[in-house]
Amino acid sequence: MHGVSLHSTRWVALIAAALLLAVAPVGAQDPAAVDNPRVGPARGSLVIIGGAMRDPEIVERIIDLAGGPDAPLVVIPTAGGAPHYDQYWRGQRPFKDAGATDITVLHTYDPKVADTDEFVAPLRRARGVFFGGGRQWRLADAYLNTRTHTELLALLDRGGVISGSSAGASIMGSFLVRGDTKTNTVMMGDHVEGFGLLKNVGIDQHLLRRNRQFDLLEVIEAHPRLLGIGIDENTAIVVQGDRFEVIGQSYAVIYDNQRKIPPDGRFYFLAPGDRYDMGSREPFRPSVTDRPLERVQKAPW
Repeated sequence: MHGVSLHSTRWVALIAAALLLAVAPVGAQDPAAVDNPRVGPARGSLVIIGGAMRDPEIVERIIDLAGGPDAPLVVIPTAGGAPHYDQYWRGQRPFKDAGATDITVLHTYDPKVADTDEFVAPLRRARGVFFGGGRQWRLADAYLNTRTHTELLALLDRGGVISGSSAGASIMGSFLVRGDTKTNTVMMGDHVEGFGLLKNVGIDQHLLRRNRQFDLLEVIEAHPRLLGIGIDENTAIVVQGDRFEVIGQSYAVIYDNQRKIPPDGRFYFLAPGDRYDMGSREPFRPSVTDRPLERVQKAPW
């Protein structure tokens, strides 16, 4: 009896260890995922949220990746377009409610200000950044190719986390989706350059809630080498290296013109817990080990 019990115990331990690897946050179980990434950051993390951030898991993940409740966070409300923002901006409330103790609101519309040492000083001590929602072109006009942009990259290089919701999600791609200053219904407008934290990627948000699931198709048709990622509300992707994990309450959607759902489905859905490799463009559904997502075939549109 003792021999059988010991044998069983070893098998239980092995299975438990495998399950822990399967459910560990993206990147944790596969260090090679962050070696020489082609799409995502070489160091640090991104948390890209599809808007309406209500799930506490998303905020908690941002705080954890920043280093805990006492880690310095910078929140940037610029996309919202209000005439003035101060240290009482309500967009920081989810982080305060989750226990964050060191939050700085940082804002300007003037790229000359964003290019000064004084303005970027809070970013140099930050471990995490959050971009709120609104219109993504405002973020591009204020911060693209300034010292602020440089300090965001430096924050990642020292292992920090950059997060953003809605407009703050779209700005992270290299291709800026819905960047038109006149309307958010134009997919390829007068602003098409994002921060490039994900290379060769365009990101859409509020995807299913606003019935936007077909909108990225025209972008990929016009730019067939792009990877399109759509994220629904109250849902996020957590990126480390080239891999991400879906968390939250709804779906992320992949637009890749070299893969489809037969016979003619040109996008497919990733549920919470699913993972995706942006370098190889392979989706996975964790079990004891990652396994390919059902019905996704490698075939051009």
